[in-house]
Amino acid sequence: MKNRISKLLYLIFFKISIITILIILITNNSHAYIYDDEIIDVNEIKEEAIQTVATTTEEPKLDSRIGLIFDRNSKSIIYEKNAQKQVPMASTTKIMTAIIVLENAKLNDVVTIDKKAAGTGGSRLGLKTNNKITVHDLLYGLMLRSGNDAAVALANHIGGSVEGFAELMNKKAAEMGLINSHFVTPHGLDQSQHYTTAYELACMADYALNIQKFKEIVGCKNYNITINGKSKLISNTNELLGNLNGVYGIKTGFTNGAGRCLVTSCKREDLDIITIVLGADTKKIRTSDSIKLIEYAYKNYKVINIQEKIDEQFEKWKQLNQKRININKGKSSTIQLEIEKLKYTKMAVENNKIDSLKIEINSLYYLEAPVEENQIIGSAKIQIDNETIATLNIINTQKIEKKQVIDYFIEFLSLLP
Repeated sequence: MKNRISKLLYLIFFKISIITILIILITNNSHAYIYDDEIIDVNEIKEEAIQTVATTTEEPKLDSRIGLIFDRNSKSIIYEKNAQKQVPMASTTKIMTAIIVLENAKLNDVVTIDKKAAGTGGSRLGLKTNNKITVHDLLYGLMLRSGNDAAVALANHIGGSVEGFAELMNKKAAEMGLINSHFVTPHGLDQSQHYTTAYELACMADYALNIQKFKEIVGCKNYNITINGKSKLISNTNELLGNLNGVYGIKTGFTNGAGRCLVTSCKREDLDIITIVLGADTKKIRTSDSIKLIEYAYKNYKVINIQEKIDEQFEKWKQLNQKRININKGKSSTIQLEIEKLKYTKMAVENNKIDSLKIEINSLYYLEAPVEENQIIGSAKIQIDNETIATLNIINTQKIEKKQVIDYFIEFLSLLP
């Protein structure tokens, strides 16, 4: 009887222990075993989304909670839905992870995988303790397969620990002027203090795409990596890469907290954009919404060389007005003028607003010598559809000194017969 009771108590204790362990695991890492494995028909979604955009001139209506179209030429927003809201971003975090790796590590370095990296859950490259793999191949595993184990391996290799690597990520974010982003992990599994905004995520993506190796990696559909000297083929999780005209990157993401996420880069002719979709309930929604954003941009926007138009207008203004500027008591009566340059040359403008571009130039017409080099004497206001997009200074490029007594005497002598 005592033996039966002992066995029964043992079984009850064992079950309670197992349940307790599971609860702790789920609580501490609630997204470690979540996989973005929903199967979709990209071609069917593409056809439906393109048709939806084709039948209307209105801005796209997204089912995702957050959306953005970012013009890479002018670094400006074309379209946004909750783009400044701080939210979790799942594996799109790995964009910043890759930036830190590419700027701080040697690609040929060989990394020995430790237990912490090998035990990381969620989407995995499949690394095991004591595996040997290069930083180069870990980057492909990070960005194509979205390997959380690869992320931790890289973090430990470069930052000494996940925490040390997160410090590097936050330091880089500060250098980039990102004030609404904070990193805790290199992989993006949900943490309360791990977040960004759609706009700042687009800024990270834009920065990263200027790194040639990053652009090469995220634009790769399939790649053979080497682990312990053995080849392994991995495929990109980005469902739009190779399936939609112009798409050349960059990163998917999924956790329960962030929902389905997709950052996409696309270029057709001069229009180069990044679209962001965060907080989609299904992969189908994130794919559809991303296509809607892309097709909307290319249907309704064109790229203009705005710096060229400003320069043309300024030259016309100078021909009419430069000689009218009076320099009182100046050794020179002629002023040399330049207009400040925009931070960008080209920008995307809505088709129906291109003709509304207006450049309004104002300046002083009377100046008292001396006039200093780089002294501001006017400004140009650049407007599209009555919205001011920039105000540029007009400056004097050469110092004009004030006349002295000797200058007046020489001038007097020159007037004598």
